Amino acid sequence: MGCGRVGASLAKSLEKRDHSVAVIDLDVNAFRRLGAEYKGITVKGTGFDRDVLIKAGIREADGFAAVSSGDNSNILAARVVREEFGLHNVIARIYDQGRAEVYERLGIRTVATVRWAANQVLRGLLPEGSEPVWADPSGHAKLVQVKTHEDWIGTRIHTMQQAVGVPIPFVLRFGRGMVPTQATMLQDGDLVFAAVESDTLSDVESMLAAPPKRH
Repeated sequence: MGCGRVGASLAKSLEKRDHSVAVIDLDVNAFRRLGAEYKGITVKGTGFDRDVLIKAGIREADGFAAVSSGDNSNILAARVVREEFGLHNVIARIYDQGRAEVYERLGIRTVATVRWAANQVLRGLLPEGSEPVWADPSGHAKLVQVKTHEDWIGTRIHTMQQAVGVPIPFVLRFGRGMVPTQATMLQDGDLVFAAVESDTLSDVESMLAAPPKRH
């Protein structure tokens, strides 16, 4: 939802990666930002209108990004999609950092930094490792956000590092970065970032996406 500069950039980036995209906006003129090459769906309306969401294909969707210019509209749309359609891969763009942290605690992932909005939303919607946060010029060493199985919750980050064999230099908690100590445990909603080499990335992703092995 939202076809401003961030929404249009996000839609085109997803389509270039062969994803099917639908864009919702109240202003039909906003769809011009998508360009002539855009092949996806455009729907006039708001992202918290059930009929509009259904027309856009929400029942078949794998993810939903609310990136309009209004905080209230984005949060309302995110809640409707989560609560009425059962889709949990939802991200809302929030301009107010304080409000963003509140909604993070409620389980709604948010992006509050305008400059990085499109890239962060893209990393959230795509499968783990699809978009590195950082990579060296050769592309061999990367810092990637990796998804973790819910059974890792309550595990010490130090233990997770030992299990996967790569550093986990920081986690994002309630929208704020933190460097884990020996005692830091993974909490529900934490975003985990791992430093990996290209040839170990798929193994790290697989291990963290699965339940931890208990000895």
